Amino acid sequence: MDYFKSLSALLQIEKEEDRRSYKELTEKMPVAERRANGMTWYPVAIKDTEIGRGDYLTVEVERTTHQDIIHQLRFGMSAALFSNHDAKNDRVEGTITYISANKLKISLRTDELPEWSRNGKLGIDAVFDQNSYDEMEYALKIAPVVAERKDEGNLIKILTGEKKPTSQTLSAPFVSTKLNATQNAAVIKILEANELAIVHGPPGTGKTTTLVQAIKALIDQDNKQVLVVAPSNAAVDLLSEKLSDEGMNVVRVGNPARVNERMMSLTLDNKMSAHTSIKEIKRLKKQAREFRDMAHKYKRSFGYAEREQRKALFNEVRNINKEVERLEQYMIDDVISKAEVITATMVGANYYTVRQLRYQTVVIDEAGQALEPACWIPILKAQKVVMAGDHCQLPPTIKSDEAARKGLNITLMEKSVDLHPEAVVLLEAQYRMHETIMGFSSREFYGDRLKAHPSVANHVLFPGNQPLAFIDTAGCGFEEKLQGTSISNPEEASFLLKHLNSLVGQLKTIYNEIDFPSIGVISPYKHQVEVLKELLLSSTKLLQIGSALTVNTIDSFQGQERDIIYISMTRSNSESVIGFLSDIRRMNVAMTRARKKLVVVGDSATLSQLDFYTDFITYAQEKNCYQSAWEFMD
Repeated sequence: MDYFKSLSALLQIEKEEDRRSYKELTEKMPVAERRANGMTWYPVAIKDTEIGRGDYLTVEVERTTHQDIIHQLRFGMSAALFSNHDAKNDRVEGTITYISANKLKISLRTDELPEWSRNGKLGIDAVFDQNSYDEMEYALKIAPVVAERKDEGNLIKILTGEKKPTSQTLSAPFVSTKLNATQNAAVIKILEANELAIVHGPPGTGKTTTLVQAIKALIDQDNKQVLVVAPSNAAVDLLSEKLSDEGMNVVRVGNPARVNERMMSLTLDNKMSAHTSIKEIKRLKKQAREFRDMAHKYKRSFGYAEREQRKALFNEVRNINKEVERLEQYMIDDVISKAEVITATMVGANYYTVRQLRYQTVVIDEAGQALEPACWIPILKAQKVVMAGDHCQLPPTIKSDEAARKGLNITLMEKSVDLHPEAVVLLEAQYRMHETIMGFSSREFYGDRLKAHPSVANHVLFPGNQPLAFIDTAGCGFEEKLQGTSISNPEEASFLLKHLNSLVGQLKTIYNEIDFPSIGVISPYKHQVEVLKELLLSSTKLLQIGSALTVNTIDSFQGQERDIIYISMTRSNSESVIGFLSDIRRMNVAMTRARKKLVVVGDSATLSQLDFYTDFITYAQEKNCYQSAWEFMD
């Protein structure tokens, strides 16, 4: 099918750009910088080794210093053990099979540790993630083959626009008292669908709550097992916990991002460690280690008899490991067969422990942020797919501008909403924002269909406080500054913090420390965030509120909310150039984080070259929420 050929070609462009930028980063960067960027653990100490699947050596390492640095290493990722004595040559690659706090296990593509590993100065480098690309490429390669099969190909033909989805009427009505009217309608749509249902969940509309009840209802409807996937570990963890809270037997495949006891108890590893066969596995592994230690005593330079003895010992180790593998597979099959819900990331859905499984229904959460090739990994295991998310918020992260321009940034959810509007339910009641904060987003993105729930519709910081403000800096001379490719606006940042300072002063007379409102200060530009953070250090009043205040980019606020949000638009120039402020989906995320007050600071002369911002300024004026920065000048 041409559909998958062109998708494959776009994935190749993305892969090459990803590989190139990765190479550039790793080859030119010293270890301290790689560590600061979260790509490296260094130094590490080897804690344990054992022969794992396929005679590969599994090594357990621990970070010995710099344990608080946030890193990008994840379960299932490609990584390398290296020695910093000669980091380019002394390295061996493998896959991370376990990661928790400051320990990880890496399965190396070798059956014994290299000599250099005994000389210290060891580290773990994240390497280019070939595994994820392999899985996506394989899915795109077999999809056209599966599409030709009579029954299995049906879902593929629907998702690629060749056929229309079908549905059936429920024999018994579904109503949950935990859900509102449109949430109940979404669950009914999911239960009635034979192949496709889409839950469009704008900010604050309870998409996760709806999905959990839908998955529960699917299991009651005789789906023996449901696969639930999402692009991020955090989204998978959230659903795993909530599904377990509803009393469902959940098995989380892969390593969670949330390392708490509750979450860990749901993992496949944890459930296996409680299995009756675990004692026998431990005994066999101990035996294998003893034989391996004996074999290592015979060096290769010894005579014929020693070499034969060494060979015999290694053969014995292999035989024991085969028995361990057989027992482990039995345990995996046993644990998995009892699960009602299996949760994983997209790529994790093809992890060796669950690779062979097929499902009646697959649920893809955060589908508006999922790269399409990754979606096909779980979809090829299903007869029916449920997508949930919001394609009016942040799209997937794509490294290649060319691939994005040619269509890789358009998600399968977005395509499906356009192709099959009859399969979509929009959740209409939102439980986060004051109706004035919500109103603009509802008008621009959701056909004016969002309604603020009475519990939040009129909540404000204090009586008489305006929930929305657009503060116009036009004519104030707050010019943006360009340093390399970074854009900032120090005067706008200074003005914003001054305004926030004044508000915090008011709030301190009303709130005590415990119930003080949470505040987020956002900018689309990283450099502006740095400027804001730096200026913050000289504001005693703002520093006193501590963790109540967060300053960060829009992307890092996705999925979060605060009582008060300030947005520094940053751009202000005589050419009316707004750069990536024209990505209005990103702006939708920023404008929908606030519960009780949203303050947008920007230059109307620069912003209004895009209709979206002209509309927003008009909306602020309609609501009597427009102010000029001149009103606040000393």
